Amino acid sequence: ELSELQVVIEAAEPGCDSYPHLGSSEAYHLTVTEPVAILKAYEVWGALRGLETFSQLVHEDDYGSFLVNESEINDFPRFAHRGILLDSSRHYLPLKSILTNLDAMAFNKFNVLHWHIVDDQSFPYQSIYFPELSDKGAYSSNLIYTPADVRLVIEYARLRGIRVIPEFDTPGHTQSWGKGQKGLLTPCYNGKQPTGTFGPVNPIWNTTYDFMTKFFKEISSVFPDAYIHLGGDEVDFSCWKSNPEVKEFMKKQGFGTDYAKLESYYIQKILDIVSSYNKGQIVWQEVFDHKAQLKPDTVVQVWMANNYAHELSSVTGAGFSAVLAAPWYLDYISYGQDWKKYYSVEPLNFPGSEEQKRLLIGGEACLWGEFVDATNLTPRLWPRASAVGERLWSSRNVTNLQDAYRRLTSHRCRML
Repeated sequence: ELSELQVVIEAAEPGCDSYPHLGSSEAYHLTVTEPVAILKAYEVWGALRGLETFSQLVHEDDYGSFLVNESEINDFPRFAHRGILLDSSRHYLPLKSILTNLDAMAFNKFNVLHWHIVDDQSFPYQSIYFPELSDKGAYSSNLIYTPADVRLVIEYARLRGIRVIPEFDTPGHTQSWGKGQKGLLTPCYNGKQPTGTFGPVNPIWNTTYDFMTKFFKEISSVFPDAYIHLGGDEVDFSCWKSNPEVKEFMKKQGFGTDYAKLESYYIQKILDIVSSYNKGQIVWQEVFDHKAQLKPDTVVQVWMANNYAHELSSVTGAGFSAVLAAPWYLDYISYGQDWKKYYSVEPLNFPGSEEQKRLLIGGEACLWGEFVDATNLTPRLWPRASAVGERLWSSRNVTNLQDAYRRLTSHRCRML
């Protein structure tokens, strides 16, 4: 007979009223014996992970009795950053879908929601300073996240030991920003004539940086996490190349025709703005590849599948922390059991010293939203992401596919 589960949190500051962060302790020790099971953790975040494990140890027999095996478990995560990327711009995700997904993340011991909240297609984030961004940039006036919605997501996540890292990707991926913020995007030209279309954020005007200073001030106060993701991927230079003012600016700055330098010029200004609000930055790998001057604490997210081991080697070799996403793009679907390839990834399989390996702080499973909305988000993401969750939590030597399959099938039913 098991009559109670005692939870002991050992730290003087258990963290119950604060937010989880990269350095939070998620370790726990669980002893299940009769009559009292004991769960010990240093911080509340470890207690949450231990309660999840305990709930997964309990099973029901054929007669409706609940059973739990005598156990002793000493557990902690291998990587500190274990994330899921959700994209609420390609398709709007109702609040309920996001909250359901946070529950699933807790079942799988994920601890970061990377919220890719806006993109070219729509701007559902309702800004307090610039309400016209969502008024004009959202798919419709009701497909938005109000300040109250955002607070709810952050608190719902916090109670499950999950950090919310927002991504506001610039200078590319910004078509929706231009609808509510005239003069922010670069006008494209055909010869001497403007075409009426727009490219990336205009990096040459002071008004751009005035806007970004105010906008990121708001984002820094709305989102409590120590990091903001600033994007910086897939910038198309063709519009910049067509614009006579931009060409003139390039000449004046001595950039020649190397538009990656202009991109870096822009990104460095954004990095300065965001660090002035005491926030750390995460960027996609192109920002590093194009040789922007990064702050030493910048985190580089590696997403390009071709030769990602080499990229991890370069990023960590330059002394930057890295997050790996490349092998875990879950929006790519294929027939059969693709979880096996996600499970079989060894994140530290890249050339580098022990010190470099320590700079890989974790990984993310990304579910981009071109073909994902509320109708198919959960079945597309789970239990495939569970394989990534185990890879990022468990020891390096937990690699047996048959054993994982057995556990994954019962875990899927448990999550339903």
